[in-house]
Amino acid sequence: MEYINQLIEQLGLDVNLFLEEIPEIDLYMDQVIQLFENKFAETKRNDEEKILTKTMINNYAKGKLMFPIQNKKYSKEHLILISLIYQLKGALSINDIKTTLDGLNKRIVKENIDLDRFYNSYVNLSSKNAAALKMDVQKRAEEVSAEIEDTQADDSNYLEQVLMIASLANMSNLYRRAAEKLVDGIIVEKEGKRQK
Repeated sequence: MEYINQLIEQLGLDVNLFLEEIPEIDLYMDQVIQLFENKFAETKRNDEEKILTKTMINNYAKGKLMFPIQNKKYSKEHLILISLIYQLKGALSINDIKTTLDGLNKRIVKENIDLDRFYNSYVNLSSKNAAALKMDVQKRAEEVSAEIEDTQADDSNYLEQVLMIASLANMSNLYRRAAEKLVDGIIVEKEGKRQK
């Protein structure tokens, strides 16, 4: 898979909404959408894909994924939550995201969290995850090539791509399942039950 490095570069792994890029002033919905569309444009699969829409934001608010908006304006804290939701929605259900962020929302409202520090920690981990993914995808590509070499099929390029897709999807599913188990732990903790 000669093109694997090119593929990795096209993923926009280093794209993140950094704390210093989040305005200190409250924004209207259209400004929020524009900020996210501009920032995450290179991560879109195609030009038709939308990063964020009014409907999405309204659904996040109605679903209580974030604390209530004041005067139709979104604070820095809302933007941080929307950024987290944007990342989480690729792997978790809306209900799982709500469960995950519920405690964070309560801490924000009570001003019982250094949200800037928490978000910077998230961004730092995202950067480390991107570096780890680059190495892992390259290693996985080598393993896939080795598997295909043994088959000596006429259409080995195609089979190599399918095997790579299946391998990456499998890893994605494993990570998602691990994240879901952690969400289940939050639910169990909230209900005051002990996990077995």
